[in-house]
Amino acid sequence: MNNQSNPGPGPSRVGGMSRTQQILDEVERYSAHNYHPLPVVLERGEGVWVHDVEGRRYLDMLAAYSALNQGHGHPAILGAAREQLDRITLTSRAFHNDRMGPFLKLLCESSGYPMALPMNTGAEAVATAIKTVRKWGYTVKGVPEDAAEIIVCENNFAGRTTTIVGFSSEPRYREGFGPFAPGFRIIPYGDLEALERAITPHTVGFLVEPIQGEGGVVVPPDGYLRESAALCRSRGIAFMADEIQTGLGRTGRLFCCDWEEVRPDILMVGKALGGGVYPVSAVLADREYLDVFRPGDHGSTFGGNPLGAAVAEASLRVILEEDLPERSATLGSWFMDRLRELDSPHVQEVRGRGLMIGVVIRPESGLARPFCEALMERGILAKETQEQVIRFAPPLVIRQEELEWALGPIAEVLDA
Repeated sequence: MNNQSNPGPGPSRVGGMSRTQQILDEVERYSAHNYHPLPVVLERGEGVWVHDVEGRRYLDMLAAYSALNQGHGHPAILGAAREQLDRITLTSRAFHNDRMGPFLKLLCESSGYPMALPMNTGAEAVATAIKTVRKWGYTVKGVPEDAAEIIVCENNFAGRTTTIVGFSSEPRYREGFGPFAPGFRIIPYGDLEALERAITPHTVGFLVEPIQGEGGVVVPPDGYLRESAALCRSRGIAFMADEIQTGLGRTGRLFCCDWEEVRPDILMVGKALGGGVYPVSAVLADREYLDVFRPGDHGSTFGGNPLGAAVAEASLRVILEEDLPERSATLGSWFMDRLRELDSPHVQEVRGRGLMIGVVIRPESGLARPFCEALMERGILAKETQEQVIRFAPPLVIRQEELEWALGPIAEVLDA
């Protein structure tokens, strides 16, 4: 572990320009400028460590926004992918394949739901959940056609489609992309009374993140999920939990809603379901909801494909068999305590659950990005969210001694 503080060799140069700069210039020239990544170019990774093109090593404290809960290159997941690559990768849903059934069986049995609808990306899962609850509202609840309403929260993030950004409260996500779909009511996050006031006879669902990740790792008040779910149940509307980022062990339980013993009516999962290898998502629900679909109502060419299903089954088995939720709960609690003990003059708050942690930088100390850039120079990759928050969310396979090492550079940066 002693060499962790040494970032490695200096930049390799071709024609006076480093490989990193060459690649950054190429991306700047040919890529749309829809991201603002840290200026590091990664070429390989293993477990919780990644290497850049200059040979420097970094501790990954973002885990691809929780898509890498199992770490980079987990051998069981890569093995499942390699084996499936030699058999068959895609059939479309025009035909059956031998991998989707076993995957969905494991997913349903481990989550406690009787049915699932497989998709690819998180945004597709959210869009599927919206279609599900709307059609349920019309065919089961009896809401007048095209009148269904879904309640969402301020500061939400559920994806980038036009429908989804249409119910965002973040101007950057909306500007220039309208007109937007109607049928959404936005309320403050964590406010049970606001939820109750927003419900109408046309309300079919309440779509909520158990912790708002992109919103700044915002944790709702204790009891909010439980009381919201009970309110939804009493008013005959679906409680819809977006666990694409918080689920599959990230927050110290298999699902974040488990902290309050809440079983959502509709549950969205993704990111870590693909183990960092292949995009896989799904909507889980009781038959009352998913039985509204008939052939042709909804679909995806790649949803449930054999390669994705094989990868997802292996990814889920790793989470369950290695007990990554318990590991996240134990290490996350320990790490948050150590971060608070740093008592940095720049830190307003440390919040989160499990290994989903936000360090809030005081406004008078500037933005979070310079802190992330300073961490990068010291061998730690983290990323800012909502300008003032450093997000620490490493792969759940991280060891305590690796977190202990990380505290040194973090303390140095937060005290600078």
